[in-house]
Amino acid sequence: MGNDAPTPDAAASVDFKQVQSTEQFQELRKRHRSFVFPMAVAFLLWYFAYVLLADYAVDFMSTKVWGNINIGLIMGLLQFVSTFAITGWYVSYSNRRLDPIAAEIRHEIEGHEFDKDGNRVSGTAK
Repeated sequence: MGNDAPTPDAAASVDFKQVQSTEQFQELRKRHRSFVFPMAVAFLLWYFAYVLLADYAVDFMSTKVWGNINIGLIMGLLQFVSTFAITGWYVSYSNRRLDPIAAEIRHEIEGHEFDKDGNRVSGTAK
């Protein structure tokens, strides 16, 4: 039938509260929050400005720029552009400032070496 012996699980033996209290984890959290919170506030202000202008500044938003293209349409399209720009900026920021620390923490927790793509490297010399 099946093997009832427990299989070793690296995550089961980790004290995650202890990991969260380490200086590395605190730095990772600080860096993450220093990007995400200001960017979220900036985007929400931009979004609500668009909504409020669309609702209360109809004459301004309906100002024609080229043919039937008005300021409201341009600002609406810029909402999409800014969403993709912020996403790209976050990916770049994460790759440079967050992933190296996260990889170190993961290495310490799992006790394995990983390459830049996150794949386990066997037989690594220290």
